[in-house]
Amino acid sequence: MTDAVSAGPRRVGAQGATRKSLLVADARTRRRNAAETRFKAYGIVAIAIAMLALVFLLFTIVRDGSGAFRQTFIDVPVTIDAAIVDPKGNRDQKDMAGVLTMSYGSMLEKSLETWVAQNNVQIEGLGKADYASFYSSQARATLRDMVLENPEIIGTTINVPALASSRVDGMFKGRVTAESAEIDARTSLAQFRLAEAMEEKGALTTRFNWDFVTQPDASDNRAEAAGLGVAIIGSAYMMLIVLVLALPIGVAASIYLEEFAPKNRLTDIIEVNISNLAAVPSIVFGILGLAAFINFMGLPRSAPIVGGLVLTLMTLPTIIISTRAALKAVPPSIRDAALGVGASKMQTVFHHVLPLAMPGVLTGTIIGLAQALGETAPLLLIGMVAFVTAYPSAPPEGLFEPASALPVQVYNWTQRADSAFFERASGAIIVLLAFLFAMNLVAIILRRRFERRW
Repeated sequence: MTDAVSAGPRRVGAQGATRKSLLVADARTRRRNAAETRFKAYGIVAIAIAMLALVFLLFTIVRDGSGAFRQTFIDVPVTIDAAIVDPKGNRDQKDMAGVLTMSYGSMLEKSLETWVAQNNVQIEGLGKADYASFYSSQARATLRDMVLENPEIIGTTINVPALASSRVDGMFKGRVTAESAEIDARTSLAQFRLAEAMEEKGALTTRFNWDFVTQPDASDNRAEAAGLGVAIIGSAYMMLIVLVLALPIGVAASIYLEEFAPKNRLTDIIEVNISNLAAVPSIVFGILGLAAFINFMGLPRSAPIVGGLVLTLMTLPTIIISTRAALKAVPPSIRDAALGVGASKMQTVFHHVLPLAMPGVLTGTIIGLAQALGETAPLLLIGMVAFVTAYPSAPPEGLFEPASALPVQVYNWTQRADSAFFERASGAIIVLLAFLFAMNLVAIILRRRFERRW
């Protein structure tokens, strides 16, 4: 029996003592409810702040990096002067290959001067220096490659979609304004006006630039030509090595430690060290890779094989911990049932426990790969920061050839002076985030695909 009633806040008991009603909150209950409400509010505010920070971060990256996927091209007819590209007149590619790239630049500048005269563009102060720096240095190399590949175009006038310089490209992306162009030593106000006139007449267009994804890195003077091709291939090779080595080794070690290893002091020490290795700073693994794989084993610097081995060592603890957690999540009744019908320990693990734990195993593996894909510090120590413009060969030879990696390429570009490199660094971050998003999406799909309910 209780002295609380539903009618009225209080009643007098048999002994004359006043009793509180359960339907009316006392001061202590009100304070507890208020504290719970405040805690919920704190949680909502924390989540809101985290979401706003994430949105701001993504907005900043997309705002600064989207320009890297667009590039400004000059569409002006260029006359291929035979006296310049083939002075001997024999159309011999060996002789033509001896012509300097600078000579092709003079044809581009002359074609631009001709276009200005034909279109009656009047700009005060426009001189030869403005024409010379209007084109990218890459445009000269592109024109030279076209002539050497197809000598039949010599003596004709063709439209060459040539890259504009990074300063001219920045005029259409907000990096360069009329005021900054006037005080910048690498451009001029007349050049800015020329770019506006050419855009108005359709001779200067900004369009999507696939070369940013496919072409290799470029020198400091050709920021507009720098690409991620070598870095993407290098990251793909390293992830292949990590997947081939870390997955079987990590899963096998997890199965042994969780299902077969005796519980004694030795296995306790091993488990503690695995947990400690998961918390070791990544740069320590870089020092280990430098000492073991390069100095001791003699593997080449800046090679995907070394980067893959270092990232494998760094990823193994993550895979082992996540795989053991997935194995522990399988109910003991599954093991008992299998053993009860006569299955061996090996059959129980591989036929019943491991298939049920596979979603967690795959998820942990892909998360470990995603973590390795974004690592920079260990790769810097093994020389992956080297300037590489040649694409590595197909495996296995390409695993021992110089290459770069996406996070290292981001770091490299942020150290250069031209603001166009900072734009490209943000663009590379977008590509890296796209890879990470794709890997996490694959993890979700695999988890749903192999998930089993009991």
